Amino acid sequence: MSESILEIAPPPPGRKIAYGADPNQFAELRLPKGKGPHPVVVFLHGGYWRAKYDLTHTGHLCVALNQAGFATWSLEYRRLGQPGGGWPGTFDDVLAGAAHLRQVAGLDLKRVSAAGHSAGGHLALWLAAKGVLKLQGVTGLAAVADLRRAAELRLSNGVVFDLLGEPLEERYPAASPIEMLPIATPQRLLHGTADTIVPYEISERFVRASRQAELVPVKDADHFDIIDPRSRFWPAVQRAITVW
Repeated sequence: MSESILEIAPPPPGRKIAYGADPNQFAELRLPKGKGPHPVVVFLHGGYWRAKYDLTHTGHLCVALNQAGFATWSLEYRRLGQPGGGWPGTFDDVLAGAAHLRQVAGLDLKRVSAAGHSAGGHLALWLAAKGVLKLQGVTGLAAVADLRRAAELRLSNGVVFDLLGEPLEERYPAASPIEMLPIATPQRLLHGTADTIVPYEISERFVRASRQAELVPVKDADHFDIIDPRSRFWPAVQRAITVW
């Protein structure tokens, strides 16, 4: 890509719907053309759970899913560096934001799936493990699916320590998807083999532990290629998110 998906101008925002009182407790709803009710993808953005990154950079991905006939419920949540961000606030927001979907008209709640990228992939898998919504499937894109391993590798300057705080060991079982297995929702993990931000081994470890999850290696893709609808990898990513 000549410009990263983080750098290009985003599309117009979706309809902003609050699910809580905090300014960061909202979702953007985008609908495809045509009469509903529409199938829905709950999407969670990445950014290592930090306030520096918001849902804006995933707008193009959501629009691409709309063009494929899916509504998107792109969740914002409180992040590190904001009041209430981290444990347990970030996690509470994901549950509340997903549950709020039931109050939105025009959606087919029998055809809901979840997906997320990087830290958002972690949150999507975590959401599936919690069972607050009946999901057809969950897709992790370069997901930080194993928080213990991410902490061992000190990914993003040890961000897991900031996310969970102390007592760290006691929080892994409630916060790390790999330690919440088995997950009843079907799981699919896509990961670029050239990813230098979240190592490919993280997805490998999760899939081995799950014994039910599908691993889709995306040969030569980096961390952001897989959320860029302009990339040659996008058709495979879209299929992974939408075909359950």
